[in-house]
Amino acid sequence: MGLRSITVLLVCMVVILSLLLTDLLVSSSIGKNIRDQQAEKARTIAAIISESTNVKEGIETKTPQSIQEFTKRIRKKSSVLFIVVMDMNGIRQSHPDPKKIGKRFAGGDEQKSLHGKSYVSVSKGTLDKSLRAFAPIYNEKNQQIGAVAVGISLNNVNEAIRDGHRRIVLGSLIGLLVGILGAILLANYIKKILFGLEPSEIAKILEERSTMLQSVREGVIAVDKEGNITLANRSARRLFVKAGLAPEPIGLSIQEYMPTSRLDDVLSTGESHYDEEQFINGVAIVVNRVPLVVNEEIVGALSTFRDKTEVNILAEQLTGVKMYVEALRAQSHEFMNKLHVILGMVQMNYYDELKTYIHQLVNHRVDESSSVTKSIKDHALAGFLMGKMSYAREESVELTFSADEVIPEPSDPHVTHHLITIIGNLIDNAIDSVCHQASKKVSVMLVYKNNKLTIQVTDTGCGIPSDTMNQIFKKGFSTKGTSRGFGLHLVKQTIDELGGQIVIDSFINSGTTFYIDIPYETRRDQVD
Repeated sequence: MGLRSITVLLVCMVVILSLLLTDLLVSSSIGKNIRDQQAEKARTIAAIISESTNVKEGIETKTPQSIQEFTKRIRKKSSVLFIVVMDMNGIRQSHPDPKKIGKRFAGGDEQKSLHGKSYVSVSKGTLDKSLRAFAPIYNEKNQQIGAVAVGISLNNVNEAIRDGHRRIVLGSLIGLLVGILGAILLANYIKKILFGLEPSEIAKILEERSTMLQSVREGVIAVDKEGNITLANRSARRLFVKAGLAPEPIGLSIQEYMPTSRLDDVLSTGESHYDEEQFINGVAIVVNRVPLVVNEEIVGALSTFRDKTEVNILAEQLTGVKMYVEALRAQSHEFMNKLHVILGMVQMNYYDELKTYIHQLVNHRVDESSSVTKSIKDHALAGFLMGKMSYAREESVELTFSADEVIPEPSDPHVTHHLITIIGNLIDNAIDSVCHQASKKVSVMLVYKNNKLTIQVTDTGCGIPSDTMNQIFKKGFSTKGTSRGFGLHLVKQTIDELGGQIVIDSFINSGTTFYIDIPYETRRDQVD
């Protein structure tokens, strides 16, 4: 069975089971409610008649004709089976059949009412088995002079219950049809998200792409349209380490991480570059760069490269063989992770969780994007923060963003790059700090006021020891191993260049907060 068939079948089974249980529970409740309502109706009518002056005078003056006329009118308007008024001897003073007036009340359940009790019972008299409400009648001297019985046919009560049940069944059928339609729409929606592929096909493609990507000798690096790195294979990371760069570039800005990549030129012009020589901190590589175009729109860029020394050796050994020039199609790193999750859920038959997970992905992505883009008018900075949020989710870290007011675009575009350097490095350090903590939370707050921008980055990490606080901005200093210690140095250097200041609050095992204040001139057309 395909994913669509399984989804439709599962949703239909859940809807049918839910409707059956609802029908059983609601039908029982409705039956009880209808009986209670009819009993209360009879009790109310009995109470009204017992207080009627016409009835009291008719009993005391022994003129049943007036009582009969009065009860006849009430019975027609209330649609009850009978209204019988009796004296203290149980002799009828009114009855739907005038011939039975003057005879004793039938049923045997009237005795308690002749002793001042009000109650409801079920019995069969001269008409039919009925639900009866009794009420005593008292004169002006508070002396009991009789009783009244109001009867509602049980056939009518049962018919009302059956009518209620029919409505429930009708509603259940409508609910089932809506459920089936919803299941079909959901299945089609899931298929659309998965590009019309079945889970087995997704698994096959994913395994093939992953194997292809990691097995090629060439380094492969891809960026999105904002210039943030979304993919780097094993060969690329090996070359980065050789050049003294951080081995984990995913989520970083390509301009900050590798300024000589020229992938920003590919994004802006859409032109491809082939077999060009490039240097990364003195390491020579041969590079191919191509734009990634989807629906005639540039959504990113991809670069393949190889150590020039290796290329020269291959050229000497294999004369006439062309260099590797076919670029692999870039896929979003986050999208690949989500496919892994979806594949795992499908393989373990967690279809309900899969439905919920996909809805959460769509809704969360919309909410997250809306929150950032509404608060930050600088599209590059907003896109950068969205990329960081995706990176944080991959690391199982809760990254939240807030802004007291709308942050307008800076008048100088270079300030955006400086902000990306500052915020990006602080977020990366915060994520590293909380990775091994029980509480993995990082928050970023931006406040713009009086041409000044305040940046606050808080984490729940292990804190910064006091003996290393004075060295954290030193280039190359790091407690996390070799080839580290450049991030905070760049942060301090950038803040000094902007004429700002930085303050750090850190407590061991409680977390760290960085406060940065920088001058922030905005574009005049965005000043409110």
